[in-house]
Amino acid sequence: MNFLRSRRRLVAAGIFLLLLLFLARPGANRLHTRIVNSISRALGRPVEVSSVHLRLLPRPGFDLEDFVVQDNPAFGAEPMLRSAEVTASLRVTSLLRGRLEIARLSLTEPSLNLARNGDGHWNLENLLERAEKMPVAPTAKSKTERRPGFPYIEADRARINFKTGFEKTAYALTEADFSLWQESEDAWGMRLRATPVRTDFNLSDTGLIRVNGTWHRAASLHDTPLAFTLAWDNAQLGQLTKLIYGNDKGWRGALKVSADLSGTPAALTVHLNAGANDFRRYDILAGGAMRLAAQCAAEYSSTANRLSAIDCRAPVGDGTISVAGSIASPITSPDYGLRVTALGVPMQSLLMLVRHVKQGIPENVLATGQLDARMKFSTTTVAGVRRVVGEGGGQTSEFRLASNLTNSPLLLNTVPFTVVTGADAKSARTRTLSPTKLVAAPPEPHIEIGPLHVALGKPAPVLVQGWISHAGYDFGVQGEALLARLLEVGRWVGLPALQTTAEGSAKVELQITGNWSGFAAPKVVGSAALHSIQAPIRGWNAPLQITAANLTLAPDHTSVQNLTASAAGTAWTGSLTIPRPCPGIGACPVAFNLHADEIAVERLNLLLNPNAGTRPWYQFLSSSPGTGSLALLNATGKLAANRVVIGKLVGDHLTADVELKKGRLALSNLRADVLSGHHSGEWKADFTAAPPQFSGTGNFESVALGQLARAMNDAWISGTATASYRMVTSGLTSAELFSSAVGSLQVEAVDGVLPRIALVEGTPLQMRHLTARLSLHGGKFEVEDGKLTAASGLYQISGTVSPGRVLNLKLTREGAGGFNITGTLMEPHSTPTTPETRVALKKP
Repeated sequence: MNFLRSRRRLVAAGIFLLLLLFLARPGANRLHTRIVNSISRALGRPVEVSSVHLRLLPRPGFDLEDFVVQDNPAFGAEPMLRSAEVTASLRVTSLLRGRLEIARLSLTEPSLNLARNGDGHWNLENLLERAEKMPVAPTAKSKTERRPGFPYIEADRARINFKTGFEKTAYALTEADFSLWQESEDAWGMRLRATPVRTDFNLSDTGLIRVNGTWHRAASLHDTPLAFTLAWDNAQLGQLTKLIYGNDKGWRGALKVSADLSGTPAALTVHLNAGANDFRRYDILAGGAMRLAAQCAAEYSSTANRLSAIDCRAPVGDGTISVAGSIASPITSPDYGLRVTALGVPMQSLLMLVRHVKQGIPENVLATGQLDARMKFSTTTVAGVRRVVGEGGGQTSEFRLASNLTNSPLLLNTVPFTVVTGADAKSARTRTLSPTKLVAAPPEPHIEIGPLHVALGKPAPVLVQGWISHAGYDFGVQGEALLARLLEVGRWVGLPALQTTAEGSAKVELQITGNWSGFAAPKVVGSAALHSIQAPIRGWNAPLQITAANLTLAPDHTSVQNLTASAAGTAWTGSLTIPRPCPGIGACPVAFNLHADEIAVERLNLLLNPNAGTRPWYQFLSSSPGTGSLALLNATGKLAANRVVIGKLVGDHLTADVELKKGRLALSNLRADVLSGHHSGEWKADFTAAPPQFSGTGNFESVALGQLARAMNDAWISGTATASYRMVTSGLTSAELFSSAVGSLQVEAVDGVLPRIALVEGTPLQMRHLTARLSLHGGKFEVEDGKLTAASGLYQISGTVSPGRVLNLKLTREGAGGFNITGTLMEPHSTPTTPETRVALKKP
């Protein structure tokens, strides 16, 4: 029992000792100076450590706190390396010989500054050279020897900053895990895994960088043999461009890059593979998945700072695009000479690329044919000015565009193009197209295309010419074409063209320009002369016939002049102005000045009302089913008509200021000659309300009441009248409009006759002078303050006129008898109010 108890005590004491050795960190201040000086001599840099603690388990070593390695003053005053905690594990075999030798150096969340000065040298260079010249054994040395072994240096969750001179750049590597070791007597190895970031932006999806490599001992850094592999995976192009350029360039896709570097910095062989999956512009989701890929090989010399023997190839369908040549000073000031060759590149592949980088290219458009080109680009210095020079060219063969929605392919066949530089640019377009329409070609190399003759349904083809540079493009189009064909081809190439089935022809002189930056939409300016256009309009029961019109496309508006058209049996002339760009029919205010020979409401109803005969004509502007495009218009302008016909009522010389805005119509300064007199007023209609609402005010001057009676199919009155009115009503039928109407009418009539009424038998009532104020409400006209001067005297008039022209009027005369007028307007009945007065109705 005593033996067992003593054994348990020993086990417990051993466990306690082990825990104490794991947890205890006895001070090692007497070794502090020795350790710091040892590391400083090895690095050739001042080293600072705030405290040193001895660690016994799990492996003998030291814990260094606030570990700082100062940088060469030539690269700045900021430390080269800083780590809050460093663990230096000792080599056990060295302890047996009474020596301290570090086997592993582990840094926790260190911050490393990599600086490059104006001469192109890095602050790491002399450290690497110093490490190569130190007499140390490999990290994994297997035998006991006096030489210290190179420690295995590792770091986790590190941050690597990049500096240019004394200034820290915005670029850094975060979450970096790296390690460094001596692989053999003359070789070192390293690994790095990190995420690239910019400190001035909040970036995500920049991908993961992995670097593995070895290098060997050499007399100088330029002659150091090395072999490195680099991989950059899953970098999203939008975030990558923001990382490099500081802003998102608008491209999407997942980038994958791998590179192999071998040789020496003075003679380095580079092999690069790059690819982007699902490449597209940020706002283009259609077009299917697309992959871009290229393989490159080159030789780099650090002494000459030059990339030579460049050989890059990108497969495109069954063809290839290749780049060969050299680039001097590739990072700071590129000076290059490159040859670009395209052999057998399918036009369908190029069309697919265009569909992913430019909006508006229909997916149903297909291309056949191929492209071949040979071009050269180089830099030269003339009179102290550095410039880029290009030459060469190419052409397409059997090039054709077609759509599975149409049986009319566009045959382009051979499209020639030439690379031209600055003053050498002598575009053939300047000889064939109007020079006043051209934008000057850029001084840098650009590609001149054409002249190209395109058949668009007319005997003479349309001429197309232009140029493309790295910054933008400029094309001219001149000739006559079928309008439908011209618009169709415009949509095929991504131009903002109307979707219409209009027929007719157009003679055009257009200029199409644009810049690539910011994905700006192309600008189309110029002129077009339209002839014999038949254009269906949504909501119209017959097409619009345009005999002729001249269109001028300015940068900010489209102007239609000399318009001659017909619709609803009416001939129209005038002009229109439409702002540009205009995203929709109701989004832009249209200005117009139109003149019609005759506007007939019945014919207008047949044109605009999808249910003519069952719905009133004015419903073409309402929001009910069958709404036409006019209900969406935002238009302001002047309207004139020689003649307006509403049933049997005819007006001449109508003029009005019109404002139509998304179903709300306002007619101001509405003037017309009506009933041999004149009308002026204002009317408003709101067709977005349910039911539609109407309001108006106006005046009639010197109108012939006999003409009004004939328009009512009842010759019940004659004479001349002046009137003013005010009315508000709503509804969809005449009954609803009349029953809901509220208004007033002030009338003054002279020298008139009421032929159906006689105060003296056989003699029609002579109306020498009549004044009355009529109020309308509840479907009835109520006569107020009415006065009638007749041959027999002055009468006061009161009463009502109800729907169906039902009369209930009273004529009274002071000190004498009066009359009650009942019945209808066509068959009135008069009854004397005193026995002394006889009233006789005049027989027709």
